[in-house]
Amino acid sequence: MEFKKILEQHSEESWNKYIPTLSIDCVIFSFHETTLQVLTIKMKGQERWGLPGGYVRKDENVDDAAIRILKDRTGTENIYLQQFYTFGNLNRSESAFEEYDDKLWNKQRFVSIGYYALAEYTNVKLVIDQYSTACEWKSIAELPEFMMDHRTIFDRALLTLREQLNNHPIGYNLLPEKFTMPELQKLYEAILEKKLNRGNFYRKILRYDILTKLEESRKGGAHKAPDLYSFDLEKYNAALKEGLKGSW
Repeated sequence: MEFKKILEQHSEESWNKYIPTLSIDCVIFSFHETTLQVLTIKMKGQERWGLPGGYVRKDENVDDAAIRILKDRTGTENIYLQQFYTFGNLNRSESAFEEYDDKLWNKQRFVSIGYYALAEYTNVKLVIDQYSTACEWKSIAELPEFMMDHRTIFDRALLTLREQLNNHPIGYNLLPEKFTMPELQKLYEAILEKKLNRGNFYRKILRYDILTKLEESRKGGAHKAPDLYSFDLEKYNAALKEGLKGSW
């Protein structure tokens, strides 16, 4: 069905079901093949890409609405979620519906609550709904052109991720349960978008005493198999409460 027809068909229901003028946009990060990635969607009839989002039901807490939206797009509720900013500039969304009737639900002015989420790549099942034609991971180094103000939302989420790297469990939620030290360094480099000195990074991470070295190594490859590590969650959480000291 044509996108315009779908919106018009659901408009009256939306006025009754959701809180007017309030929306949610989610920046869902994952880490795969040494790159930091973000989940993007393409709406029907749109050339530009967008971030997953939705609305808050009248009988629903805001955080619960964000969890529901995440589940609809990723097939899982077990994702780290953090509210990070509110976006309310004039014409941030309504201009995308200029050709539509003024009574359309989507054409009103929306203030959007931004959430970032951290998803372990293998746990996510991407879902294409009736409003979209694609749902894909994109490397943050090769982002498409975004619709509305979604580039601004993404930029603010990435900045928040960097600012919270030393006091939120970001590594724990983006890496698999077992990982190598080079993989951990690649994650930090991807988030910070800069190269880190290998020796300095290893010494700093080991000094925090938040990792457990496992009695196994990563098999395969021509070189010596690298050691595997996991986070000591109790020590990791204790260290995050104080904040990992020093800059990267």
